[in-house]
Amino acid sequence: MIKNITFIVPLLILSCNSSHAFVTSLHSSQGRSLGLFATPSSDAISTLDASQKMSVSSIISAIPELAHKPDLSWNDGAAQIANFPATLAAYDAPGKGNVAWMCDLCVSSTVSSLTIFNGPLTTVPHLLSRCCVLNNGNDLSFDLDLRPRAYGAYEMVDAAGNYPGPETLGRQAFEYSGARKDFQSNFYTDEFESFVQNTLASLQGATMNTGMDGLSETEQLTRGPLAVSVTMPLTVGNVAAVAAARERAASYWLGWALDVDAHGHRPGAPVNTQYVYDTKFKLNAYGALLNTYNTILGPNDGATLAAAESGPLDEGYVGGGS
Repeated sequence: MIKNITFIVPLLILSCNSSHAFVTSLHSSQGRSLGLFATPSSDAISTLDASQKMSVSSIISAIPELAHKPDLSWNDGAAQIANFPATLAAYDAPGKGNVAWMCDLCVSSTVSSLTIFNGPLTTVPHLLSRCCVLNNGNDLSFDLDLRPRAYGAYEMVDAAGNYPGPETLGRQAFEYSGARKDFQSNFYTDEFESFVQNTLASLQGATMNTGMDGLSETEQLTRGPLAVSVTMPLTVGNVAAVAAARERAASYWLGWALDVDAHGHRPGAPVNTQYVYDTKFKLNAYGALLNTYNTILGPNDGATLAAAESGPLDEGYVGGGS
């Protein structure tokens, strides 16, 4: 059970499938109303989409260079996935905005997803924030990951949390260890680790989807060491906890993205190296997403949604000021 709820959940805006909404009131343990909330059904995605759009609005307000890309977006009623209406708003921010791709996606009754790929000017993590309704509306899968921007051999971690050393990888072990230490000191701080742990603790009946060994190669190469990937019963409390966690993660990302002095690359070779890594990463991320959506939606709708959400795979340098 979720007790002593202290986060604030936005008033429900039924932006997906609102004609079928049936809502109830949720209160915290202190008796304060947390606003209208969708019952555990198809309307959970509407709740999550409303929360997601608040995060997107905050990001757009804070990064004025973000520009809507109508040719890569789906307006209301323009697309259907698995016979449900789908909306997709795509953005990028060349130059100092440094956002190569931002995708705000909602498939009514099925998927709510926010994806952000950064440009090569900073080391700020990419953001993956996705929820999918599964098992005829009984379960909710939740994936949340702020993804490293340099290769740290994260997929090689063993069950005890240890990584291969120079006896296995030679001199590269020091390079990978350095990348992990830099990422942890800048982003995966004690505060952020506590946020991840508290998020997992707030989810009622959640089970881990799979360990690193059970992932495809592309998923192993893109997943961060503190990624959340769980499935849980679709309850009002779980939807509230997931919405709060997604908002907090987007807020973390935005704070880092705005702190260019702390997380910016020096001009020249570091930017070029980041661009090369990001281009390969984005291809691998597409492969991982394709596998996920094919499993949930089937090969036709899965391929359509994965391609649309991933954006152009040849535009890794958007955000680089070129």
